[in-house]
Amino acid sequence: MSQPSPAASVASSRRWWTLSVVALAQLMVVLDSTVVNIALPAAQADLGFSNADRQWVITAYSLAFGSLLLLGGRLSDLMGRKRTFIIGLIGFAVASALGGAADSFGTLVAARALQGAFGALLAPTALAVLTTTFTIPKERARAFGVFGAIAGAGGAVGLLLGGVLTENFNWRWNLYINVFIAIIAVIGAVIFLTTVARTGPRPKLDIPGTILVSAGLFSLVFGFSNAETDGWGSFSSWGFLVASGVLLIAFVLWQRVAKHPLLPLAVVLDRNRGASFLSVLIAGAGMFGIFLFVTYYLEVSLHYSPIQTGTAFLPMIIMLVISAQLSTNIFVPRFGPKLMVPIGMVIGVVGMLLLTRLDVNSSYVGNILPALLVLGFAMGSIMPAAMQTATLGVNRQFAGVASASVNTSQQVGGSIGTALLNTLAATAATSYVTSHLPASAEVVSNAAIASYNTAYTYGALFFAVGAVIAALLYTRRSTVTATAHAAHATAQAEDASDDLPLVAAH
Repeated sequence: MSQPSPAASVASSRRWWTLSVVALAQLMVVLDSTVVNIALPAAQADLGFSNADRQWVITAYSLAFGSLLLLGGRLSDLMGRKRTFIIGLIGFAVASALGGAADSFGTLVAARALQGAFGALLAPTALAVLTTTFTIPKERARAFGVFGAIAGAGGAVGLLLGGVLTENFNWRWNLYINVFIAIIAVIGAVIFLTTVARTGPRPKLDIPGTILVSAGLFSLVFGFSNAETDGWGSFSSWGFLVASGVLLIAFVLWQRVAKHPLLPLAVVLDRNRGASFLSVLIAGAGMFGIFLFVTYYLEVSLHYSPIQTGTAFLPMIIMLVISAQLSTNIFVPRFGPKLMVPIGMVIGVVGMLLLTRLDVNSSYVGNILPALLVLGFAMGSIMPAAMQTATLGVNRQFAGVASASVNTSQQVGGSIGTALLNTLAATAATSYVTSHLPASAEVVSNAAIASYNTAYTYGALFFAVGAVIAALLYTRRSTVTATAHAAHATAQAEDASDDLPLVAAH
């Protein structure tokens, strides 16, 4: 058997170093969705803003990130992924430093919005780099196992890191930490990411499509964010949700006739990719619910400190990583996403139902830990398989916007899940107190438990619906395998036509 050439060995080594850089950037973006949550009370006390204003520190990031993801993904296709990746890293670091040094509420919110904008540039580019770097099916499975684990576990890592930084330093370090992560990632990107020469005519940016989808996604995220605080009956909730529907329908109609579409409809209409986008959306809704309500339960009902709360999620992270590796390296190649993603959803149902058994006297080892382990296994089974399939077989020139669609699904899922579950939980708490008057401390405590259990029950329903959708939409394993091999052959042909080796010049 012939030995691999030195050039092939260097190329393989470079690919895995590329994965390390991309994973670091992805971790920075994902953990930022929760790391700041832990710091909010301290930031509020320091800068003196109200409880009503506090939500904008979170919402500003979500609005910019969610509405600009497809634009960020397309810019990576047009500008080149290495250049876009580095710009995103530097911009995210600058925005983080600005937020860490904020001396007023306005400055902090502006910095968070800027973080979201550069995160929308960075996140899809990171996934697109991974998609175009790993085309060999076996290597691709391993790479997406790592990437999917980070996408699923980043929120829990953020809770742990936020607790450590807030308790041992101060809230500003929850933002400053991104600067150090970004510096390491930029150095790695300069060294290991490759620049591929563009062939053929330079594509143009679809300006009308960009405006329609960005406005539509902004309205969607804004509507759900307002529903959390103002209720579903307020104009700021349903008005923006209706507007988002109109704008997104207009975007789809425009993409059918646009000469240079922002998101070619073939990318999302493929059955396997469509199933993957929906699976990521549903898993994202459930995942945000897990972190949000289990955090409330641990800190409010059981009186855990921020560090204790973050540490409580560690076993879940470990199980998620183990599950992701088993799923992508053994189970998905053997059984395909049609079996693995629905199984992961069903396991998610079990984990959520285990959480409904928690009360004010539950123990961590006997009650909380088993539920978190089951949910970690579920997320590790769903996310890597769905993310890998969502970008499989996409033409390289649209890899960025296809990757952005994955990120958009996760972000929109998180917004929908958080708004719906918060509303249902609040209604359950109010109903419990009303039916158990007078509202003593014990009644209020039990009402909180009832609200969490309601959220977990509906979270289980999310996963159950996801299991049915995934089982119906995904095609059989042989179809996915054939697509993977075809995509690898196409990538090899493109590399050959570019006359560039895998160790291309930077």
